[in-house]
Amino acid sequence: MIDKVVEIEIFDQKFRIKVKGEEDEKYVSHLTSYVDNKMRKVALKSKSNDTVKIAVLAALNIADEFFLSQKKLDKLNEAIGHMEREIESLEEYISRYVSAYKEADHARK
Repeated sequence: MIDKVVEIEIFDQKFRIKVKGEEDEKYVSHLTSYVDNKMRKVALKSKSNDTVKIAVLAALNIADEFFLSQKKLDKLNEAIGHMEREIESLEEYISRYVSAYKEADHARK
């Protein structure tokens, strides 16, 4: 795949970055839009014109979202692990029940 240089714009600042193909370009466009929106929201709330301050506050907001998402993911993984253990326990119970039933049925014959 050939690297391609695209121009993006975040908070009225233009940047040139390398991407690998159309899929990567679409993804970078999505990220660009997300970061630009975050910075604009922060700028409105903070009423600051300091681009660095706005960028840092936006980065903190994005980091907070990331860590909250990671925490939710960890909880979901924990719940899945619990469910997997429950399923294994039920499978063992069913297997023992079926074996006992077969043994009892065999003894009756």
